[in-house]
Amino acid sequence: MSIPILTRNSRARERALDTGRKSLRKQQWGAAFSHLTAADRETPLPAEDLEELSKVAHLMGKQSDSVDLLARAHQGFLSRGETQRAARSAFWLGFIALVGGEAAQAGGWLSRADRLLEGEPDCVERGYLLLPAGYRSVKGGDAAIAHHAFVQAAAIGERFGDSDLMTLARQGQGRALIRQGEIARGVSLLDEAMVAVTAGEVSPIVAGGVYCSVIEACGEIFDLRRAQEWTTALERWCASQSDVVPYRGHCRIRRAEILQLQGSWQDALHEARHACEDFSQPAPRPTAGAAFYRLAELHRLCGKFPEAEEAYRQASRWQRTPQSGLAQLRLAQGRVGAAEAAIRRVEKEVIEPASRAGVLDAFVEIVLAASDVPAARAAAHELSEIARRFDAPLLHAMSARARGAVLLAEHDAQGARTVLGQSWITWCELEAPYEAARAGVLIAIACRQLGDDDAAMLELNSAREVFQRLGAAPDFARVGLLLQKKGSATAGLLTDRELQVLRLVATGKTNRAIAGKLGISQKTVARHLSNIFHKLDLSSRAAATAYAYQHQLL
Repeated sequence: MSIPILTRNSRARERALDTGRKSLRKQQWGAAFSHLTAADRETPLPAEDLEELSKVAHLMGKQSDSVDLLARAHQGFLSRGETQRAARSAFWLGFIALVGGEAAQAGGWLSRADRLLEGEPDCVERGYLLLPAGYRSVKGGDAAIAHHAFVQAAAIGERFGDSDLMTLARQGQGRALIRQGEIARGVSLLDEAMVAVTAGEVSPIVAGGVYCSVIEACGEIFDLRRAQEWTTALERWCASQSDVVPYRGHCRIRRAEILQLQGSWQDALHEARHACEDFSQPAPRPTAGAAFYRLAELHRLCGKFPEAEEAYRQASRWQRTPQSGLAQLRLAQGRVGAAEAAIRRVEKEVIEPASRAGVLDAFVEIVLAASDVPAARAAAHELSEIARRFDAPLLHAMSARARGAVLLAEHDAQGARTVLGQSWITWCELEAPYEAARAGVLIAIACRQLGDDDAAMLELNSAREVFQRLGAAPDFARVGLLLQKKGSATAGLLTDRELQVLRLVATGKTNRAIAGKLGISQKTVARHLSNIFHKLDLSSRAAATAYAYQHQLL
């Protein structure tokens, strides 16, 4: 009686195996995984099928399943004496562990792959084993050695006609060249690698990895346009690949950043949350810091301050590099003194130019709120130098906005309007609506200083619509206040902190009482008062009090 049952089971397994293999050829990953897994449950699959099933699991985001299947394939190749294929699977196990930050496992698998190839004839696997050496050199700061390793790997890939190896090596060369300052050559190689991806010349498992590396490189050189273009191209590619999970880990963080700039904040929040999950399970990894920081930034912009505070706290557990976000949160909360102290500390600690650009942008905004115009001017100048060095539109837009804000504080409304207009145009060309709206608010303030209230109202209403659509609650509220003060030039002349000081002076408070109320020093209060008297052409506290009542500022 048992023989017919075994026969039926055997036939069912063969049908599942045949259907699974056909699904593989059609790139129907979900069906392939389901059928091949069913066949494997009946009788263990041969090594080559396990290898393919491992790739499918990886594409579907089943990372632990993928690693387990690949380890079984490796053992299968070893048992059959297929040394080179066993070395290839050991390489992938090691490389996946290396990228995932599991250094010990990576070292073990890569050492095994290298040992297996001892005494073997020349083969493409030797080229693959050059990739981790290049990867480690890039991470270690030796881009020249990394470039040499990737060039060798590409040559081996060409000799054996292995498109996967050639593409991986070329994107590695591009990353290494960018780190050496040869940005144009590096970007050209990255574009070539992505063309191979979108043309279907590489395996799906390599395609996602190359894209993630290219997007990471675009972030390093602030090339938002290129990142957007290749993201759109990959989305088209993904549409042809059923059941693929294209974004994970670092890739999700970069994608969240791009979506945030494009104004797709809900999608950005979705990616940021998933990135936090990717890096927090099964146990938190250091890279979780960047994921939580991106989540915190989005919460801050939406006005969800408690959630932002918690996400910044989580980020600080894993991310040692100082960031400006918490200082910007303090500014949004109206705690200018705390914001100023935080951003001055960060500005001193962050030295690397690419990381420093965002810090300087925040620094200008915060110290201007604290009425330290000379410090803001110096930071804006340094930001301009960084923009010239990288020659990236995003940095030029950021730099122009900072310079415009400083010119406003120096009462050069006409100069500010011109520079801010350039910033607004560039942000619009980059399709970054929130950043363009921020420039628009400053343009409105410049228009008010020039007496053009109609233009100011148009700019403010336009910015307000953008903030409302995005859900940028703090900016929406601030523009609302500026619209209420449309008849007064004071809103354009004084910073928010100076308005606070003026209102408290008008209630009869002393400098000491104002300092206690706002959490700043008496020296800072005196500096604010000096700026108020100068900007409004006033000579005494009594005159300032009269001005506040006359212009309905209380």
